[in-house]
Amino acid sequence: MRNQELNANTRSLSHSVWPAQAIGKLERDAADSLGLTLYELMQRAGQASYELARRLWPEASHWLVLCGHGNNGGDGYVVARLAQAAGITVTLLACEGSKPLPEEAQQAREAWLAAGGVIHAADACWPEQVEVIIDALLGTGLNRAPAAPYDHLITLANAHAAPVLAIDMPSGLAAANGTAPGATMLAAHTLSMIVLKPGQLTGKARDYIGQLHVDELGLSVFLAGNPAPMQRVDAQDLSRWLKPRKATSHKGDHGRLLVVGGDRGTAGAIRMTAEAALRAGAGLVRVLTHEDNIAPILTARPELMVDALVEERLQQALEWADVIAIGPGLGQRDWGKQALKTVVACEKPMLWDADALNLLAINADYRQNRIITPHPGEAARLLGVKTSEIESDRIHAAQTLVKRYGGVVVLKGAGTVIADDQGNLVISDVGNAGMASGGMGDILSGIIAALMGQKLALFDAACAGCVAHGAAADAVARQRGTRGMLATDLFELLWQFVNPEMIQQ
Repeated sequence: MRNQELNANTRSLSHSVWPAQAIGKLERDAADSLGLTLYELMQRAGQASYELARRLWPEASHWLVLCGHGNNGGDGYVVARLAQAAGITVTLLACEGSKPLPEEAQQAREAWLAAGGVIHAADACWPEQVEVIIDALLGTGLNRAPAAPYDHLITLANAHAAPVLAIDMPSGLAAANGTAPGATMLAAHTLSMIVLKPGQLTGKARDYIGQLHVDELGLSVFLAGNPAPMQRVDAQDLSRWLKPRKATSHKGDHGRLLVVGGDRGTAGAIRMTAEAALRAGAGLVRVLTHEDNIAPILTARPELMVDALVEERLQQALEWADVIAIGPGLGQRDWGKQALKTVVACEKPMLWDADALNLLAINADYRQNRIITPHPGEAARLLGVKTSEIESDRIHAAQTLVKRYGGVVVLKGAGTVIADDQGNLVISDVGNAGMASGGMGDILSGIIAALMGQKLALFDAACAGCVAHGAAADAVARQRGTRGMLATDLFELLWQFVNPEMIQQ
C-alpha cells in the first residue's frame, strides 16, 4: 500500500493537480491543440499502462484485464491488445452496459477483437494462473458505490494474490475527493493519465492507490501553458521556501514567537508546540501557560522562556512578539477564553489550533492574519456539520472554511489540504500512518508558527511547515516503522527538512 511506501515515489511525480470534473475538457483541449484524436490519446494511455506493467512485472506471462463500459475500459482493451501481441497470455473480462460504448472505447474494443482477442463475460471463471491484474473498470467518473457486476469483480481482485495495476484510479475510489463509498480496488500501482487528481492524494487515497505514477501522454507542452488550479507538494519543494541563513544572522532575525496555552494538566501540549518551534528555527520562543506548568516545561527544555499566563504578562508578550500561536492545551475554561479574547485584538500574524478552534466555532470571526489548523473533527465543529461530511470532500471543506474564517486553512489528515483566501490550494503529499498519535498536531503548530516568524508569508509557512512535519515523520518511519511513533520522535530528524540544503538528493 502507498501508506507503507512512505512516499518513496514522490520524487518523480508531477506537481499539477486538476479537479476530476475538469479532466474531460482538459483532454479535449489538449488533443485539439496538438491535432490528436481522442482515440489517439486512448492509445497513448493504453501504451503507457502496458509499458509500466511490463517494467513492474517483466516475468509475468498471464494477465487478467478487467474492462468497464466506458473509456477506462477502452484503455484496458488497448493494454490487452499490446500484451497479447507481445506473447503474453491475456484473459479479458468485460462489463457490458445498456448503452453503447463511447466511440473511442468501441474502436479499442473492435481493435482487440480484430487482433484475435476474446471477450469474456464479467461472471466468467478466472484462470488459475493469473500473475497480473489490470484494473480498467471505472476510472475517474465514479461518484457513487460501484454496482454489480463491478463490485463483485473488485472483491475478487482484492482476494487474489496477483498484483493490480489500476489505470487512472483504483475502481471504486472517487477521483474528485478520494472517498470510497463501496467496494474499492486495492491497487499495488496506479498510473494517472495526463495529470494528478485530488482523489489520488487525499481522503482514503493512501489505502488504495499503492505506488502512484503519472504519464502526461506527450502533452507536456500543452500542460505547461495551462497552469493547474491545485498543486501537490512534497519534501523536494522545501528549498523553494527555506533558504540557507546568512552567516551573520542572529536570533532576532528569526522571529520572536509567543505560544499561549497549556491549562492545568496539559503542559505536554504547549511544551511540544514550543519546542517544535525552536527545532524549526525560531529565534526566541516565549511560553505563557498555567503556573503549574512552568517548572516542568523549563526542566524539559531550558531554552524556552516560560511564564504564567495572566492578563498583564499577555499584553506585554503580545507587544514583544512577531508571531502568536494559541490553542494547544488552552482548554475552554474562562482562563483560556479570556486569553483568546485578548489575542483576538492583536493584528500580528497568528496561528490558532486545538481549543482555540473549538472556541472559534462558538464565536466565529473572519480575519486575514491567521492560520487555522483543524483536524476533521474540529473542522466539523467550525462548519456545524458531521465529521463524515468533512471527510467526504476535504477539498470543498477546506475552501468552505476559508470563505467563513479567512486567512489560511490547514485541514489536517492523510493528504493535508492547505487553502487560502486568494484561491490557492495545495495538497501535502507526505506523512504516514505513524502520525495517528497524540501530539502530532501540537508539533505541526510549532513548526508553522516558527516559519511565520522567519518571514514566510502565511500560505508559504503553512505549506512548508506541513511538508517538513510530514517528511520528518516519513524519515522516522523509514528507520523504525510506523507503529509506536511518538510526536517527539520527529525532533531527531526535523533538522534535515528545515535545512533543505542538508536533504540528500
